[in-house]
Amino acid sequence: MTKDNIQPDMMADKAANNRRIAKNTLMLYARMLVGMLVSLYTSRVLLNALGVEDYGIYGAVGGFVSMFSLISSALTSSVSRFLTFELGAGNKERLKAVFGTSLLIQMALAVIIVIVSETVGIWFLNNKMTIPAERMGAAGVVFQASIVSFVFGLLTVPFTSTIISHEKMGAFAWFGIFDIFARLGIVLLIAYCSAVKDRLIVYALLVVALGVLMQALYVLYCRSRFEECRFSLSFDRKIFREMGGFATWNFIGCTAGLLKDQGVNLLYNLFVGPVLNAARGIAGSVNGAVSSFASNFMTALNPQITKLYAAGDLKYVHSLVERGSKFSFYIILFFAVPILLETEFILGIWLGKYPEHSIDFVRLTLMLSLIGTLSNTLINLQNATGKIRNYQIVVGGILMLNFPLSYLCLKAGFNPESTYIVAILVDIACLFTRLLFLRKMAGLPVGRFIRTVLLNVTAVTVVAVILPFIIHLEMDYGWQRFVTVGFTSVVTVLLSILFVGCSNNERRFLIDKAKSFVERLYVKAC
Repeated sequence: MTKDNIQPDMMADKAANNRRIAKNTLMLYARMLVGMLVSLYTSRVLLNALGVEDYGIYGAVGGFVSMFSLISSALTSSVSRFLTFELGAGNKERLKAVFGTSLLIQMALAVIIVIVSETVGIWFLNNKMTIPAERMGAAGVVFQASIVSFVFGLLTVPFTSTIISHEKMGAFAWFGIFDIFARLGIVLLIAYCSAVKDRLIVYALLVVALGVLMQALYVLYCRSRFEECRFSLSFDRKIFREMGGFATWNFIGCTAGLLKDQGVNLLYNLFVGPVLNAARGIAGSVNGAVSSFASNFMTALNPQITKLYAAGDLKYVHSLVERGSKFSFYIILFFAVPILLETEFILGIWLGKYPEHSIDFVRLTLMLSLIGTLSNTLINLQNATGKIRNYQIVVGGILMLNFPLSYLCLKAGFNPESTYIVAILVDIACLFTRLLFLRKMAGLPVGRFIRTVLLNVTAVTVVAVILPFIIHLEMDYGWQRFVTVGFTSVVTVLLSILFVGCSNNERRFLIDKAKSFVERLYVKAC
């Protein structure tokens, strides 16, 4: 094949990849939009049904169990990376071996975690957590339900990773939509069924039952469609060493991430009590709804980064990393600006009454999410290299500072918001550290990333916020200000992204896509 023939083929492949990313992103957005609407409604109903105290207990106890997932999270990243890499390399036999070995590892890990949870976990629950004596029984049920849910989720990791690695986002979306409406049914049941006596216990048991059902559906789907999932359990020592080495070093980063989130959640419980956990849970719900737009985009993009790295196309990989960071930030910014300015009004309409600190927690969580999303593609690229030892030692070590610094802030009497300031500063330090590592490990042009991503998103944010912020200050609290600020934010963010944040090619592409979408709607309407 001549050089002239190769170039068009490469362009066609890249166009096909872009279309695949766009299609998968749209499927995940459909799932996410349904989930966001339902989640916003169910959070309010659940808070009212359980009450602030039980809502906080559920978050705190569930958060404690989640801390045991630090080992599984490391292995999950390992499984996903190895499956996607082998798909990109086209090695079917090794793909089967990776799947079978990962499943055996997850089974062994499940046994270990159950033993630790039923010993250390029970002791911590009974002796260290701040829970009213009359609710200890309910907290115990929540704890056991969380363990069961966690174990079944652990065993399903190789199957869900396979779906994402094969980029079957349509199936992933439909499974998610079913799960969302089932959870809605559970919340409505405990809220409005008079036969329910202890709502917290019933809610925990129904959630775990749904979790088991969803895992079974994932397994059945994968076994019917993917050859590597039709297996006889086997153990490949070489693959185990490779995955184990990757997971061991990734363990540091997972530990740091969990200490940052669930660890600080436990600190709130120890220093203040369940009410503060409830406020943090509300902030997490808002952030989850907003960041899901970006996370779904990244779910569609990340397999391409890993596969293209496996194929050796570094130039295209760098382009995807830069654009992925930039546009995932824009996606969150679009929703974050009106929420940041009108947090008090939104919480009042959504929840009516809400715990103290909720407003500040929501705002700070969104700011943290904006900074954190810039690193998502960088993390995926680093994982794609498979060379993560030094990276995890340094970056994971920096991330771990979240927990001791947050403890010192609360111990010294600073307000709970100080923990978020710590997290923001630590995330900024980690972002620049990741860039330095990737310059060496994957040839990432750091200067170009700073110019085309970091400076770019900073300029877009400043330009987008000025006018809505002025309107927020000048108008009185109420519906009129909310609508005006919301509309202005949407317009200024979009214009800022289009004319400040996009290159000429990106701007032309987005405008053409918008025109094509409008034309299709017009044709259908006629």
